[in-house]
Amino acid sequence: MKKIVLTGGGTAGHVTPNIALLPSLKEAGFEVHYIGSYEGIEKKLIEDMGIPYYGISSGKLRRYFDMKNFSDPFRVVKGFGEANRILKKIQPDIVFSKGGFVTVPVVMAAKKNKIPAIIHESDMTPGLANKLCIPSASKVCCNFKETFELLPEGKAVLTGTPIRKELFEGDAKKAAEFCGLSTEKPTILVVGGSSGSVVINNAIRESLDEILKNYQVIHLCGKDHLDESLKEKEGYVQFEYISKELRDLFALSDLVISRAGANAICELLALKKPNILIPLSMAASRGDQILNARSFKKNGFSYVLEEEELTTTSLLNAIRDVATHKEEYIQAMNESEMSDSIGTIMNLILELTK
Repeated sequence: MKKIVLTGGGTAGHVTPNIALLPSLKEAGFEVHYIGSYEGIEKKLIEDMGIPYYGISSGKLRRYFDMKNFSDPFRVVKGFGEANRILKKIQPDIVFSKGGFVTVPVVMAAKKNKIPAIIHESDMTPGLANKLCIPSASKVCCNFKETFELLPEGKAVLTGTPIRKELFEGDAKKAAEFCGLSTEKPTILVVGGSSGSVVINNAIRESLDEILKNYQVIHLCGKDHLDESLKEKEGYVQFEYISKELRDLFALSDLVISRAGANAICELLALKKPNILIPLSMAASRGDQILNARSFKKNGFSYVLEEEELTTTSLLNAIRDVATHKEEYIQAMNESEMSDSIGTIMNLILELTK
């Protein structure tokens, strides 16, 4: 039986694509192991799935001054030694890395042990952890054609992000019952990211009376961002966070308003959902969401509304535009080369483990 080590951690976005690969890996006969940090979010997610989990030391390499910059390199070195010992023990045929700083020692240890490693870069421009991993990688999976120019020739493969199979199995009727809404009226789903977005929340609520004339609204507003004054508003439901019911909410939704994180937008692309992207501004990020959103706009997948331009008027205009050109957006998404990300990545894994 062939063995694979998956690695990735720090945020759910560095773990869920690995989880999405699990059914196909098991179907192909792979024995799966996971290397992550000692106590990161990935530990519970993976252990709950019954996958053997190995924790290693992990340090964050920062671009800004911080006293931890003096100690974290030693954690990375320690992590490399631990990863090296784990790989020697498991003797995997391949390593697949989804990113996060815990992956750096794992991918480097794979190269030392002559184990092929595939890494996945979600954003248009590689983050620091993946930049450090690229020289040790056999292939680099990415979501954007623009990323090819930033990678060594012959390493980049356009794959998209692995999407959990269950997202495609949503039931609109279940969502309507869960939310107390109708399946007859068009529905807008608003997703502001795992912690919510005050800017998006405010814009939606200020526009709500106008939006509700034509749509129902399901609003995932983030922890502590519920508005009790809107609790009885007909056609509007709000949740801090949704997990297992999310697939049903997607099935009911005709239009999605979302941040532009790489995993989120790849889910919208895979589900062929007409969407409005409101990327996190430069003031609050390194600008990767802005680049992600502009690429999706260029390819005809999304309507993009910059956060600085977000007003009641611009939001309502965006909704009208997407509704008018709905079929054009769906057609562009249908023609995308990233329609089978899991299949493409599995082909790479199988090719490198022949």
